[in-house]
Amino acid sequence: MPNPTLSILDYLIIGAVLLINLYFGLRYARNQRTTETYFAAKGRVPAWAIGMSLLATLISSVTFLGYPSEGFSSNWILLVQGLMVPIVLLGTIWFIVPLYRKVIGLSTYEYFEKRFGTFARYYSSIAFVLRQFSSMGTVFFLLAVALTNMTGVDTFYIIIVVGLIIIAVNLLGGIEAVIWLDVFQGFMLFASGILCVTVILFSVKGGFSEVIDVASANGRTGFGPYDLDLTKLTFFVMVINGMFYAIQKYGTDQTVVQRYLTAKTDKAAIKASILGISLTVPVWALFMFIGTALFVYYKQQPLPASIRADAVFPYFIMTQFPTGVVGFILAAMISAAICSLSADLNSLAAVGLEDFYKKSRPARPDAEYLTVSKAIVVASGLTAILIGAFYLRAGNEGVLGIVFTLYAIFSGGIVGIFLLGIFSARANRQGVNIAIVVCILFTAYAFLTSTKIGYGDDKTLLLDLGSYNFTHHKLMLGVYSHLVVVGVGYIASLFFPKPTLDKNLLYSGWRDSKMATVNERSTGNTVLF
Repeated sequence: MPNPTLSILDYLIIGAVLLINLYFGLRYARNQRTTETYFAAKGRVPAWAIGMSLLATLISSVTFLGYPSEGFSSNWILLVQGLMVPIVLLGTIWFIVPLYRKVIGLSTYEYFEKRFGTFARYYSSIAFVLRQFSSMGTVFFLLAVALTNMTGVDTFYIIIVVGLIIIAVNLLGGIEAVIWLDVFQGFMLFASGILCVTVILFSVKGGFSEVIDVASANGRTGFGPYDLDLTKLTFFVMVINGMFYAIQKYGTDQTVVQRYLTAKTDKAAIKASILGISLTVPVWALFMFIGTALFVYYKQQPLPASIRADAVFPYFIMTQFPTGVVGFILAAMISAAICSLSADLNSLAAVGLEDFYKKSRPARPDAEYLTVSKAIVVASGLTAILIGAFYLRAGNEGVLGIVFTLYAIFSGGIVGIFLLGIFSARANRQGVNIAIVVCILFTAYAFLTSTKIGYGDDKTLLLDLGSYNFTHHKLMLGVYSHLVVVGVGYIASLFFPKPTLDKNLLYSGWRDSKMATVNERSTGNTVLF
């Protein structure tokens, strides 16, 4: 990485974008007088803005820097997970959205309690909290390392500044500020991504066709390997993992489900979800392609040997873009992190309030709940800053690998609980509780027998059971945990009485309601004619 060469103009642009981020918090501060407006905006946000917010929620520094890094050093296999999202969700979003809007107040995990009891709710909400903190730490880590290399500013100070901004935005403006900030970031994201791709393609001798030819010849395109080996990162592993990821993110993740609740109607929430899905995959593909194009560019140009794969995109930005444009791209990178982290922080506060504080102190004044919510925002933000600082000392492997692995581990069978809850009227509380315990034991076994600790080449497994060690790829751990819950939960439920359920909690209830509505309309039309 060259010595930092940011100009005053670049710093002014970055500073202006940071102020705009704070402006959104101030702009909507006066509306945040109740927990309903603070977390759900009382239906004041249009569907298109919620769709852009879903895009920005799922796009962060991990996308901005992690995907180009993978595209540069490997092929497009890690994009497979994202490609599975529209395939799975376009078939399920129609009943997931109205189900949540009908049966929960704010917390996604309220559904788990209504379906399977308190233990299922606490287990799923704790798993969510662990995932969010691990993800936030990764975003902080990646952003801080990249900006330190590019600007020379001390890494820890970057984490502090960004962390304080996201705390301020959430404290002041709540979910409404977060969503409109996401809209602003969405446009910046597209503009910066298209700008980067355009510059790279014009810089490569031979243009787009040369990029495809050289990348293909060097194994930088495609989604392979395509064999069925579950011990390695293969197309098959990513397809399976992506299917469960799609259901988990759009069906059980508070950051996404909370967006459904901000829409005015079910129809608006579904439109927003489809828009978010439609925009997210192209953005993931765009930034993966940036890495592929950079590989071809640096086949034609000398690249310093000291530049690692995760530093190639920042190196290109600093050496090939003019003054002002560099500042704009860095500002977009910072804003992407702020948007993603703000969404995480708001959802953490919602879960902290609904699943923990309200359960221990019910029927308290809403003003107290609002104060507690803001206190949770501050505490969660400071905790995420500390985790990010820890990652700076401990993190040294590919960031996408870190994120996907932690997500798989902390998924903890949540999708399995959700699938049993929504599709099986026979599954009951006792059976699912047994399945959760089995899932915890399985996850602990798989993680301990497949994770090495130590320094350099001197690493040992946390638990070595020899031939009984878990040897499949870590991403399959998340998949297996869901399957364990589905299988054990259903079989164990057969030993206990069939539960009496509210039909609104089941897919069959939504289907019957839909059919009844269609029949009523058909009958009405017959009468009219």
